[in-house]
This record gives sequence, C-alpha cells and structure tokens, in this order.
Amino acid sequence: MRHIRYGILAALAIVMVTIAIANRGPITLRLLPEELSGLFGFSWEITLPVFVVLLIAVMFGVVLGFVWEWIREHKYRRVAVVERQTREQLEKELKSSGVPTRQGDDVLALLEGR
Repeated sequence: MRHIRYGILAALAIVMVTIAIANRGPITLRLLPEELSGLFGFSWEITLPVFVVLLIAVMFGVVLGFVWEWIREHKYRRVAVVERQTREQLEKELKSSGVPTRQGDDVLALLEGR
C-alpha cells in the first residue's frame, strides 16, 4: 500500500512539474481594471508565472472546500459530543448503582447455551 501511495505522489509531482514548465510565461494580475484604476487614482498589480497563479488558485479551492465541510459537519460533531457525554454519564450511574453488568455478546451466549 505504501508503494502505491509513493507511486501516485511521484506521478502527481511529475504532472505538476510538467505543468509548471509548460506555463512559465508571465501574467499580470490587477486589482482593478485599467479604466477604474485611473478613476480611483491607484492601481495594484503583480506579475507572476501562470503556474504560480494556477497553484495558488488550486490551494485556495482546497482550503475553501475543507473549511466549508468543517462548517457543514459541525452539527454532527456536536451531536456526537452530546451522545458521548450522555453515554459516559449513564455508564457512571450504572457503576454506582451496584447492578452487576454482563460482559459479552448476547447472541454468542445464546449459541453457547448459557
């Protein structure tokens, strides 16, 4: 399994390096269009290779997806915490009540004739 993972990572690295080499041309990113920059009196722009812009866009998308899923699954994590606390409280009450508890599987007990 480890070799498969290393193979996939190596193939991904080769693809990324190939894309980077093929897209080395410069691209200028501007905050505002040229018409609006004259109106507001400032213009922020940066020139980067295309592959850097692509890499930043992909990384931004991955982070945005992780944050979106983390927020979406918050209610399920909260329910799990409440259920765990309830279970721990019930186990504590059961131990303090002095009622003997049976360990094991009921189905196996039936099959063994206990």
